[in-house]
Order: sequence, then C-alpha cells, then structure tokens
Amino acid sequence: MSVRVRFAPSPTGKLHVGSARTALFNWLFAKHHRGAFVLRIEDTDQKRSNPAFLQDIDASLAFLGIVADEGPIFQSQRAALYREHAERLLQAGQVVEREGAVVFPVAPQTVTFADLLHGDITVDTSLFESLVLMKSDGTPTYNFACVVDDALMRISHVIRGDDHIANTPKQVLLYRALGFPLPVFAHIPLIVGVDRARLSKRFGATSVDEYRQVGYLPEAFVNYLVLLGWSPGGNRELIAGQELIEAFDLAKVRKAAAQFDQRKLDWLNSQYLKRTPLPRLAALLAERLVAKGWLPADYDRTWLSRIAALLQDRLRVLEEIEEEHAFFFREPPDYEGEAVEKYLRGDGVAERLLELRERLSRLAAFDTPQIEAATRALVAERQLASKELIHPVRVAVTGREVSPPLFETMAILGKAKVLSRLEHAATALARRS
Repeated sequence: MSVRVRFAPSPTGKLHVGSARTALFNWLFAKHHRGAFVLRIEDTDQKRSNPAFLQDIDASLAFLGIVADEGPIFQSQRAALYREHAERLLQAGQVVEREGAVVFPVAPQTVTFADLLHGDITVDTSLFESLVLMKSDGTPTYNFACVVDDALMRISHVIRGDDHIANTPKQVLLYRALGFPLPVFAHIPLIVGVDRARLSKRFGATSVDEYRQVGYLPEAFVNYLVLLGWSPGGNRELIAGQELIEAFDLAKVRKAAAQFDQRKLDWLNSQYLKRTPLPRLAALLAERLVAKGWLPADYDRTWLSRIAALLQDRLRVLEEIEEEHAFFFREPPDYEGEAVEKYLRGDGVAERLLELRERLSRLAAFDTPQIEAATRALVAERQLASKELIHPVRVAVTGREVSPPLFETMAILGKAKVLSRLEHAATALARRS
C-alpha cells in the first residue's frame, strides 16, 4: 500500500505545539515509508478563519522543516464536492433533509475499528445523535468533509490526536455509507502540562511561533517534539535529520499522554547550541540584535563572533542574548539594584574601581591576560580577597552579579567602554568614603 498521510489544521489560531507534533509524526511516517504528506486547510468556518493564522501555519511548518508533497488544499474551495456526495446519499435514501440541513440518522449498532496504537476499539452508536452532514447554510460539518476529503485524497493512514477517537466511529459509519475503503487509524497521545491536564497557556507557551520567537533552534525543537511519546531506542536523546526519518516507527509511539518538560527542552536546545558552527550562531544572534536595534546592519562580525564563542556553552535559548547579556550592546548597561547595593556600596569600593581604571588605562594591549594580570596585581598589593575587587568590577562593567568570565568579557567590551563604566560606577553608583 502506498503511504499517503495528511495534516489538516484550521486557520483559527496559532499552530499549537500538539498539532505541530501531529504534523511531525505524519511527515516522519510519510518520509520513512517514501510516501506523500498532504497539507489540507480546514477553513470551512469562514467567520473564524484568519489569513494571519494561515501565515502562521506556513511559517511554523517551515520552522519545523516540514514541506508538503501536495497542498495546501483548501476545504473552502471544495464545496461542490461535499454537495455532490451529500446528494448521492440523499438519492440513496441514506440521509434526510431537516430544516435545510442534510442529516444522517444513526441506527443503534456497534462500530469496531482498528487502531495502530490502541488495537480494536468498539463503540455503541446508541450513544450518538443523528449526524448533521451539511448545515442549513450549505457548509459541511467536520466529520463529513473529513471523510470525503480523506477518501478522495486517497489517504492511507489517518494519524491524529487521541481527542479525535470520539469522531472516528462516526466517520467509519460515513465511510461505509459512501462506499469508501477505511484508512488505517492511529490516535497518538495528547501532550499534557505538569498538572497532567491538556497543555495550556497556564504553564507557558503553547504555540510553535512562541518557541520560535524565544530562540529555540528548529532541529532542537523538532528533536524534543518527537520525543514526546516516542523514543528512538538505545537511550538516544539527540536525533535529527535523516537519522530521525530512518528511525521513526509509529508502532513505538506510547499510548500514555506525554508530559511537556520545559527543562528538558531547554537542555536539548543548549546541546544543539553547543554544536552549532560559530558563524551560524553569530548570524542567529545578529538577526535578533539587528531587529531589536541593538546592532547596526553593518556590525563588526569578528567582534560578534567573539561574543558568540564566549556564550556558546552558556546559552539555553537565543533570547538570553537580550535578557542576560544586553550589557555587550547597551550603553550604559542596566544595573541590577540589588547587585549595586551588595557590591558597590561598600567602604573603599569606589577608590579601588578608580585605581583599577587608572591601571587598565595604561595597558598597551587590552586583552584577557593583561586585564587579569593588572586586576590581580591590585588585589595582591592592597592585600584584598579576590572577591573584594572582582565582584564590584563585574557589577560595574556588566551591571549584573552573574556574567560570563569577567576578564574575557572586559576584553571583548574594549578599553573605552570598560574605563567609562568603571568611572561611572565609582562616581555615580558607589558610596565614596
């Protein structure tokens, strides 16, 4: 059997993480079996559909590296097909018209369908009401349009979330009524938050776009999503590209709901950042900084590469360049009030900062070894504990209590900025004795 799968989002909101994982599982399954991935846009609800959300779907799938083999195919452009099949059922006496709507009466019976993950599922249809196929305004209902489209598009495997299990027996009845062969069904577990409820905004971001904006790498995000409910085996956690396609096996998807673990995602992303070639990392950081107006379009690439190299093992997400390392790009830096109070307001701090400033100003080479040597010489001569000078200098230069290695940071900032910041801290922030 030729494998054909589909992903069918509605453009009524940003692409949810759960929907993204469904798309990813479908795409991986298709690629693994050298089949086709069809993108279908379920936009029959024109009042709620929004072109902006369609753009978000496109951007999110592109971010995930998912390219459709066919589509996008829009349900809103297939109204004649739905009317045609509804009319066929009317002529066969299998449906009735009620107040302008086409309704499929459901006789009490049991419906059994096979699920690749859950095995045989049997449902008593006496629990169902009659199924509306076409609304009085002429638009199809979800279940009817879904069956017609999946059949006409020759979808071999319907891979979707567990929340659709309730729809499947209804769709099985419609497949039979229309004389269409059943596809293979596979209902994958939902993604839940730490409270074990369906993933919601109460526990952070839920759309792919939000994670993209924060600065997760596409390959890391895909790696994490695919591990939600599936494992490649062999205790492997980092898997991407062709290796992922070759390893993916739908039969290994777990039945239990998958819990979204933000810390695990951050760890995975940090591992990918560490493995990112330095020119690419610098370019990714530059893209954010230029967009924010913190870096000119003609920025010094060598200088930014030094920053990227310094931070590569420290970053969890790209956004941290703005949140925790803005002092490289903002003048003056934003000073943390608590850090200023803790490290700059002590007796003698201002004098030590000014003395270090004087010594650093005389350095012919403003590099890491020279800066460290001058700083440690002052510590020794004044018989200070290292922290009595280094902590205040860190706050003076970066505005923060915690920073990357101080002497390397100072070398990258350059002599002019460091001298200016030491003077500002000593004269405007520290308590003079």
